[in-house]
Amino acid sequence: MRNIKLTIEYDGRRYLGWQRLGDSDKTIQGKIEGVLKQILEEDEIEIIGSGRTDAGAHARGQVANFKTENEMSLAKMTELLNRYLPRDIIAKKVEEVPDRFHARYNAKAKKYSYYVWDNMIPSAFEGFHSFYYPEDLDMEKMQQACQKLIGTHDFIGFSSLKKSKKSTVRTIDEISIDREGDLLHFTFVGEGFLYNMVRIMMGTILEIGAGKLPLSAIDEVFAKKVRADAGMTVPAQGLFLDEVYYN
Repeated sequence: MRNIKLTIEYDGRRYLGWQRLGDSDKTIQGKIEGVLKQILEEDEIEIIGSGRTDAGAHARGQVANFKTENEMSLAKMTELLNRYLPRDIIAKKVEEVPDRFHARYNAKAKKYSYYVWDNMIPSAFEGFHSFYYPEDLDMEKMQQACQKLIGTHDFIGFSSLKKSKKSTVRTIDEISIDREGDLLHFTFVGEGFLYNMVRIMMGTILEIGAGKLPLSAIDEVFAKKVRADAGMTVPAQGLFLDEVYYN
């Protein structure tokens, strides 16, 4: 039995997220599994992703693995995957890895990007891959908000989880802001992220930058662990999973 690792790029606009849904074929996992079954001629193939991405979110470096008995070459597998997958899902890399490799359990950190269109006039093109937020943003305040979020904290208040039996403490190593023309590019790097955590942190940073929330709101959320005290959940179309890190 071979263990195959996939590095995948996709535009999430047409899909209901990563995770396969029983009553819909509009998921990334479902599309890839369907093509793998076809080209490898196996009845059951389950791909394990490094984590879920939301409906409408994108990826440049999602990682998944699956097991197969087929001896097809990696080059041929790559060619056939990209021939039969929809044009908005691409297998960037196909590798054979040790049997113990697990895309989710072995992941040590992830890198996400979020893009904000920082112009009062919207864009006909960038609107599909960024959030149009027509507010006067204070860059210094947003930088300060980023610094407050970095470190090891209980991020339950920055997630859509109602409650969790597992730990909601996470470590964020980096949050940075770069300007790329009219796009603000926010980068988040951390050991792991809770459900909607990046999107809620991003909304909090923007509302602080727009003067709708005080900088102290971040301390309040950490102290009280109440979701309602944080900012909005920004739309998924500005979010990209850039890279998954492994040892």
